[in-house]
Amino acid sequence: MLANNKLTNRRTNGYCANAFTIIEVIVATIVIALAIVALIGGNRAFSQTNGEALKMSNAEFLIGQVREMTLTIPVLDPETDDDVFGVESGESTVADYDDLDDFDAETFSPPLDIYRNAITDMSAYSQRIIVQNVNANDFSSIIADHGSDFVRVTVEILLNGNVVTSENWIRAGL
Repeated sequence: MLANNKLTNRRTNGYCANAFTIIEVIVATIVIALAIVALIGGNRAFSQTNGEALKMSNAEFLIGQVREMTLTIPVLDPETDDDVFGVESGESTVADYDDLDDFDAETFSPPLDIYRNAITDMSAYSQRIIVQNVNANDFSSIIADHGSDFVRVTVEILLNGNVVTSENWIRAGL
């Protein structure tokens, strides 16, 4: 009999005092669902940021390839000096380019590495190179070809035709 009294005392108004109510279960389910949605949203934002960082990293790598490729070649052609700005006759491929101004207004897709080999794994990217003479007293002022001993090299990296980043530097042709 005593055991029966304990069961009766634990129940009040037809429900067990030690159990959860349906409202408590619904509230707990909503809180857990909101936490899961927040985690998924955060993961998606992180993935997008990581993808953009990868694009920038690849673009900076490709700019470095151009800089290294052109670092040791002279600004002006060693044979024709300043007769021609751009590709001289007889220079039909990038392997023939023997001075910096040969790269003016060139776009390479797939991009090139420092040895002038195509990087076929990055075929969605392009390297656009612009070489311009600048005023010796004001590097932001562009002047006529062969107008000074200083050139600005601008490299733009494109991904599927859209500019990802660009960088420029000054070279002296002294």
